[in-house]
Amino acid sequence: MSISPQHAAASLATPDEFRAALSQLAAGVALVTANDAGEDAGMTATSFLSVSLEPPLVLISVREDSRMDELLSRVDLWAVSLLGEEHRALASRFAMKGRLSDRLLFADTPHVRGPQTDAPLVTGALATVECRTEQRIPAGDHMLLIGRVLEARVPAPDGRPLLYFRGGYRHLG
Repeated sequence: MSISPQHAAASLATPDEFRAALSQLAAGVALVTANDAGEDAGMTATSFLSVSLEPPLVLISVREDSRMDELLSRVDLWAVSLLGEEHRALASRFAMKGRLSDRLLFADTPHVRGPQTDAPLVTGALATVECRTEQRIPAGDHMLLIGRVLEARVPAPDGRPLLYFRGGYRHLG
């Protein structure tokens, strides 16, 4: 059964409807980072997920034409720090539009360098993964990056996750 182009267009959700529906899904909050010739960049992400165990693959979604998309089109090594409740302010700072430079944000963010990627890893993160890009897949106004996990660590196994739900940061009750 095929759907006519007119019927398909009429049945699309509006951006506001789509955003409202997806706000009902709680998501973990992560900081995606990379380093390009000594310059660090980072972005807050709730679009991070496991793709495969064998081989170990993860996926991030990056807004097309963003600074992070531009950087990750040049370098194929990046890292993800899964944030805990205590990282709420950090998540907000790296999510801001028109924010300070990443250099200033990282100067004020406790971090270590990933041994595989040289990307910043947030000190006290619940877990960290370092990745190499395997695929870049255009998807609407975003670029999906599938990364092979080079190294994974769980430095804070008893920490509590920072969550994003209904348009705001939350924590487990």
